[in-house]
Amino acid sequence: MSMQTQLARAALPVVFALLCITSVLIGANGLGLRWLLAPSPEALLVLTASRLPRLAALVLTGAGLAISGVILQQILRNRFAEPATTGGMEAAKLGILVALTLLPTSGPLVRMGFAMLFCLAASLILIAILNRIRFRDAVLVPVIGLMFGAVLSALAEFYAFSHHILQSMQGWMLGDFSRIVQGNYELIYLVLPVVVLTYVFARRFTVLAMGQDMAQSLGLSYRGMVAVGLMLVSATVAATVITAGSVPFVGLVVPNLVTLWRGDNLRRTLPVVALAGGSLLLLCDIIARIVIYPYEVPLGLTVGGIGGAIFLLLILRGPK
Repeated sequence: MSMQTQLARAALPVVFALLCITSVLIGANGLGLRWLLAPSPEALLVLTASRLPRLAALVLTGAGLAISGVILQQILRNRFAEPATTGGMEAAKLGILVALTLLPTSGPLVRMGFAMLFCLAASLILIAILNRIRFRDAVLVPVIGLMFGAVLSALAEFYAFSHHILQSMQGWMLGDFSRIVQGNYELIYLVLPVVVLTYVFARRFTVLAMGQDMAQSLGLSYRGMVAVGLMLVSATVAATVITAGSVPFVGLVVPNLVTLWRGDNLRRTLPVVALAGGSLLLLCDIIARIVIYPYEVPLGLTVGGIGGAIFLLLILRGPK
């Protein structure tokens, strides 16, 4: 391994660490570097109640959505698949709205359960739709997914309007981490077992990308692994939407960029995908917090802008 390759591989952890430090130090009540020398009780409260929870939520959300993108891309055998392009985010929002109306006194776990079930059902419906299309271009899959997501989004808005809770839905339209404080973000830690299980099943997910016939010939329970993958994705999307709202494109651009850089070996690239997903979300969050400082814009705007631009470049570049 050349020195240049070693330096390139060491760059991502260093960038990630710098982004973490920057994320902790900036904000309306800036801690500043001087806080490290003379920490005050007020600064410690800001750190423990707001900055560190927000950092953990950002990193876990970025890693979880990037891993979810990898799983969907292996299942659908398409590089342009991810929760935002397959209707998963919209289905989760609809599930939360249904939980709010049917069980208004329910807690976050119940709402997450509804979101997970709706996301899983939407994924199964989309797979059934795609299986009926015999000849399909690579770009056709996300196009169909986006159309499917638009239908689900329209249903969610109509449902919210008819039940007079449209305003409650606005928080899930764009990802917003400004509300993340100690005590209302802990569900995002459910992403950790998702990441671990994805790494454990990495070889099986690689086989899924070869198709049903090849997977079964190699002794893999194709339907069983698809079900496992979709449940992992649904749990991640549900936890993310419950915690901070919709965060698009992370699961699309990160796996593709990592594949271009490190190849297709999931056992080797999954840690890089998770780290890169967290880094991308941290970068977008920092931009969102400084662009109109001391105020901030919703993270979904910066992620959507940057991720959408990369998505367009990937489409123009074409599948490899």
